[in-house]
Amino acid sequence: MSLVCAISNEVPEHPCVSPVSNQVFERRLIEKYIAENGVDPMNSQPLSEEQLIDIKVSHPIRPKAPSSTSIPAILKALQDEWDAVMLHSFTLRQQLQTTRQELSHALYQHDAACRVIARLTKEVTAAREALATLKPQAGLVAHQAMPASQPAAGGGEPMEVSVQVGMTPEIIQKLQDKATVLTTERKKRGKTVPEELVRAEDLSKYRQVASHAGLHSASVPGILCMDLCPSDTNKVLTGGADKNVVVFDKKEEQIIATLKGHTKKVTSVIYHPSQSVVFSASPDSTIRVWSVTGGNCIQVVRAHEASVTGLSLHATGDYLLSSSEDQYWAFSDIQTGQVLTKVTDEAAGVALTCAQFHPDGLIFGTGTADSQIKIWDLKERTNVANFPGHSGPVTSIAFSENGYYLATGAQDSSVKLWDLRKLKNFKTIALDNSYEVKSLVFDQSGTYLAVGGSDIRVYICKQWSEVLNFSDHSGLVTGVAFGDNAQFLSSAGMDRSLKFYSL
Repeated sequence: MSLVCAISNEVPEHPCVSPVSNQVFERRLIEKYIAENGVDPMNSQPLSEEQLIDIKVSHPIRPKAPSSTSIPAILKALQDEWDAVMLHSFTLRQQLQTTRQELSHALYQHDAACRVIARLTKEVTAAREALATLKPQAGLVAHQAMPASQPAAGGGEPMEVSVQVGMTPEIIQKLQDKATVLTTERKKRGKTVPEELVRAEDLSKYRQVASHAGLHSASVPGILCMDLCPSDTNKVLTGGADKNVVVFDKKEEQIIATLKGHTKKVTSVIYHPSQSVVFSASPDSTIRVWSVTGGNCIQVVRAHEASVTGLSLHATGDYLLSSSEDQYWAFSDIQTGQVLTKVTDEAAGVALTCAQFHPDGLIFGTGTADSQIKIWDLKERTNVANFPGHSGPVTSIAFSENGYYLATGAQDSSVKLWDLRKLKNFKTIALDNSYEVKSLVFDQSGTYLAVGGSDIRVYICKQWSEVLNFSDHSGLVTGVAFGDNAQFLSSAGMDRSLKFYSL
């Protein structure tokens, strides 16, 4: 076995070992290093020449004596130069390693500092926005005491709220009680289909009976969302690319109210089931609560810091779920406008594209930009299930009234049906290759599923066979909805038209 000098990486002529680092060195090299630095070159611990221990080798190869050469002076000079080069090379290697470590540490510190700065900047921006929306103390108390369905005194600006107040035990109990009632009602109904529900053979005979194109501006064409009033399906709510929210009376064929206030297009609308109140959301990052009778905005909820992509009203009619490109979903009280809770999946770190409550209201689903469907427990504010399977951003989700089925659409030209009991995909409806799914909705009985996008298609559940197909819109269909017992079907699209289909 040959010994190798830790400095020159060559076989030493006079090997010795350092008791400090247990490394082998050429004696003349280590003596020179100790004379200059006074430490062990491997671990920088103090070391003296007296501590060096010579190593005896059985058959050392001794160098020739200078007297046996013809040019001893030249050889001595070359040897000294070589020793100096070896020492310098070793020092440079040590300095390079130290520099690398310092650079790595500096990069980690810089990255951490950038993260802290970004978080603080975000918090400062949120604080400034909250401060800008606050009213004088007396006015703020007056606003909070006022019912949500009434406008601010003197026709002033609506109150804007962005502070989280938390889910109190009273709220959670209220949600639980409502879910218990709804579950009991569903069990009583069982699997019976309402007698008034339109049969599939009659539904297949539906034709367009009305079309209205004057609801929104022609200069910025397009209806981006729609909803029907649950208690009076003659009232239709639409949101347009022209930043307006419109309430339309189907029976009278006239506009009831045009609601203006958003600074960007309106992408989500909801009609309250029992109050003359509607909700809208927009990429301007606000959710607005409107009085239909007053024709004005009575509240602005600033729950998000980016585009609001989805809205869903809780079964109690008192709370609103919203999703956003800021990766958060928020749960807000519509009476006070306060954000009760706001949650994100930090591990995923991806924008939310839509949101929908389960009929019982204790769970809800969100779609993401990376093709995932996430199921959340509202009371615990936790992600309880994930449904992978789509290959594009999720564009729409819909729960069936039976409480078992979930329909999802994405930018992969397909509609998937999921069983919430078994947590798996049991049916995939493959559409045309270029089909764009924009809207999904079950009727109130859970018997039919309507798909809006490149055209309108209606499927009968369980068989999942197509019973209707309309291509009357000249642009993408952005919203579809069933009337009571599927007595009619309504749709809205990018061609700025609102259409109705019936026998």
